[in-house]
Amino acid sequence: MTKSLEEVNQSVATQHKKTGFRKILAFLGPAYLVSVGYMDPGNWATDIAGGSQFGYSLLWVLLMSNLMALLLQSLSARLGIVTQRDLAQASRETYSKYINYILYFLAEIAIAACDLAEVLGMAIGINLLFGIPLIEGVLITVLDTFLLLFLINKGIRKMEAFIIALVAIIGFSFVFEMIFAEPQMDQIVAGLVPSIPNSAALYIAIGIIGATVMPHNLYLHSSLVQTRKFDRSKAGIKQALKYNLIDSTIALNLAFFVNAAILILAAATFYKNGMFEVAEIQDAHQFLEPLLGTKWAPVLFAVALIAAGQSSTVTGTLAGQIIMEGYLHLRIQPWVRRIMTRLIAIVPAVVVITIYGESVTGKLLIFSQVILSLQLGFAIIPLIHFVSDKSKMNGFHINKITQIAAWIIASIIVSLNIKLVYDEIVGWLDSSENPVALWVTVVPLAIAFLVLLFYIIINPFVAKIKSRMHNHSPHALNIQFSEQKIKHHHQIAISVDFSQADETALNNAFKLGGIEAQYTLIHIVETVNALFYGHETDDHETSIDEKLLKEYQELLSSKGFKIETELGFGKPHKVIPEIINKGHFDVLVMGTHGHTGIKDLIFGTTVNQLRHKISIPLFIVKK
Repeated sequence: MTKSLEEVNQSVATQHKKTGFRKILAFLGPAYLVSVGYMDPGNWATDIAGGSQFGYSLLWVLLMSNLMALLLQSLSARLGIVTQRDLAQASRETYSKYINYILYFLAEIAIAACDLAEVLGMAIGINLLFGIPLIEGVLITVLDTFLLLFLINKGIRKMEAFIIALVAIIGFSFVFEMIFAEPQMDQIVAGLVPSIPNSAALYIAIGIIGATVMPHNLYLHSSLVQTRKFDRSKAGIKQALKYNLIDSTIALNLAFFVNAAILILAAATFYKNGMFEVAEIQDAHQFLEPLLGTKWAPVLFAVALIAAGQSSTVTGTLAGQIIMEGYLHLRIQPWVRRIMTRLIAIVPAVVVITIYGESVTGKLLIFSQVILSLQLGFAIIPLIHFVSDKSKMNGFHINKITQIAAWIIASIIVSLNIKLVYDEIVGWLDSSENPVALWVTVVPLAIAFLVLLFYIIINPFVAKIKSRMHNHSPHALNIQFSEQKIKHHHQIAISVDFSQADETALNNAFKLGGIEAQYTLIHIVETVNALFYGHETDDHETSIDEKLLKEYQELLSSKGFKIETELGFGKPHKVIPEIINKGHFDVLVMGTHGHTGIKDLIFGTTVNQLRHKISIPLFIVKK
């Protein structure tokens, strides 16, 4: 298994810091990149609508959403810190190949939907600030395609500094907006007390909660925390968890401040003046100057909107890279990845705006949030399962109270998002001129996603029950044991995948053969190029794998072991038997983690395919 965001993985040293403050400072950063997803343009519409219609009364919903997000992001960080796997990699190692393809497809749709909101937000901001038409503003957003490539080459700390600068711009803009608006502090405090004025407020509240937790943020956070290099002892992991919780708390509270400021601004201007129907970002910008009496209010509003869109688009692209590499084990050039994601967002935006005009941007933003809502459960549910698993978390699994809290939060968020999606589909059916088309496309698709969601929820519980049933010991066995001679193996093949499972596999192999045996390390390259071109493959991953295999050989040879290596290309369950049957091996040792094929040993598929193709014993080592 390759490292998550390999070019910056463990690139920030946290050890040997002399003071506690410097130690904390070394860990601060990942959560700020995550926090921008909680203040992206997709959140602005719900905050403006909530403030203009119901004043300060829905502030408590933002606070509750922030607490939910804090718990879920801390779980995501825990997964990355403890397992050194991001959420996509953990899913790939856990679920079957076809389920992972579906989860990857849904995650990509969510990334595109999020990017759509960011494209529209930036384009609206450019339009409001410079008067550039919306279509041209959308096309201008293509120019940031290479920004991520530039930043990633400068290192993760430079990228974090860039994002923090944008967050600071957003924050300072709204500090001045608050000064201009002069909100009523007693009503702000009253708004933190839970209340739902009417059914319309409930709908807005659902929208606020639904737009708060972004699925791609959970993938992103579990990867970004791995950019820190720290002591992997239990004490070191505990310290990393503590400092990352501090990082998340500070960053997400800043995001809460921005969202609360948008809602307070709408309440102190539009609601106060009886303008209850302001929901479009453009309308909010238009009315700020006459209501607040300063030309700087709309300018700062537009600047903050551009900063929110730009910061979100950078982190969204990172999340897309993490998802593609994690689920598919596929790497492409960052600029190609960026253009693909941006075109998927720009094309529908340009087409819809061209046909229906600029007035539909609000509907497009809502549509992007509905798409995100559909995918949210497929990120939250696996995350809770993973961090609750004792074997995966090596003793750092969450306790029962945290599990209950996480499941309650997941139930609330997923239920509200299902309601949001249901309401939108019913609305489309009622207003559509051709509802039959929706009944044969959108409705079955939504039902299929719902069935898949229940499968994701139930499957790990069923797997545990089956495991207990199959592992129980029968009673009253009367077995006669005879003395056996120990057979020493002289030719041992070991499948390696450069994961932590290799250590266990190698040590067990050495127990079988000792120092006298001949060992052959087998690694299979599974890239798309490897599947098509076989031994002629010459890509980035192949060169890395060759280097790692050579390092294994040199390390083990220095310990006195006789080591040879074999690099294969393609599907492990096909290539490994070919290598084994060409050699004269006594036994094959395999681990249960790593490549798709080896991972499938958990489900029994690869071992069944492989054991019938080789004529020697297969020794399976479980990490």
